[in-house]
Amino acid sequence: MKVKPTLLLLALGVGLILGILAGCCHGSLQVGFYVGKCGFADVEALVAGVISAHFLRDPTIVAALLRLQFHDCFVNGCDGSILIDGINSEKTAPPNLSVRGYDIIDEAKAVVDNACPGVVSCADLIAIATRDAVFLSGGGRYEVETGRRDGLVSIAQNVSILGPKISVPDAIAAFADKGLSATDMVLLLGAHSVGVAHCSLIKHRLYNFQGTGNHDPAMDPFLVNILRSRCPQISPIDNTVNLDQNPLSPFLMDVSYYQNIMLHRGILQIDQQLGMDPLTMPIVRNLASEFDFPTRFGAAMVKLGAIGVLTGTQGEIRTSCRATN
Repeated sequence: MKVKPTLLLLALGVGLILGILAGCCHGSLQVGFYVGKCGFADVEALVAGVISAHFLRDPTIVAALLRLQFHDCFVNGCDGSILIDGINSEKTAPPNLSVRGYDIIDEAKAVVDNACPGVVSCADLIAIATRDAVFLSGGGRYEVETGRRDGLVSIAQNVSILGPKISVPDAIAAFADKGLSATDMVLLLGAHSVGVAHCSLIKHRLYNFQGTGNHDPAMDPFLVNILRSRCPQISPIDNTVNLDQNPLSPFLMDVSYYQNIMLHRGILQIDQQLGMDPLTMPIVRNLASEFDFPTRFGAAMVKLGAIGVLTGTQGEIRTSCRATN
């Protein structure tokens, strides 16, 4: 049977469109969800204006927003539940006491609600704001998927965040439980190319690793001496150190995090173990020597942002990000 060329081209065109659509979305999330839903206003441009202003004043917001999104998505899914205030909300859980960036999301919410009240979710604002911060720090611009709705539950007891001493196999298992691969995990931990760690999280590596009375043998001795000067064994102040020890790029999303790991200059225990465990070492080595980290990190962030989302008629669109309606 002969097929008319016009019908064949039409079929191919429909197939191509369906293929593109299939590649742009996770479930009910989609790129450009708010196009046309806020009058003539561009929701993502409004948020970008807020983030740019904050970034110019304080580039450390990149690490803050990355952490905020990770801590939100890894509990109830990416539903903005970490933003809710309360005596027993997620904010009050020990792993979240040092999380910051709430004020930035509040400001973004005020700006978009001024243009179109009750349309944009707080959960989506976290994803958009984080993407914009990553872009400003040199991490590339990935297309963020939107369409999330806000969760109704925020309980401190639900919070279980991976600690810096976790083993690579246990970390892989925890990420797999969220539908993320070992490669996704290594990419997402690349967020440690910005930000800081408190000395209390690394002192065990500097002074008495596993009861040996010495430093972690996996850490470069020269780096040990530098960190000991910043993190005295006994000190009333819990200082911070850069997670990326490249002095030229502590605020840039780049591959120096992986390059430092290969030089045994990873700061957190889990960071260094990524470069030594046979399950993840090849991934780290590949990232350290390639130039596609921004693109791959963006793809991993899109997958992270799709964990346990509420869409359609689920959840709500909060009036205030700090309280359910």
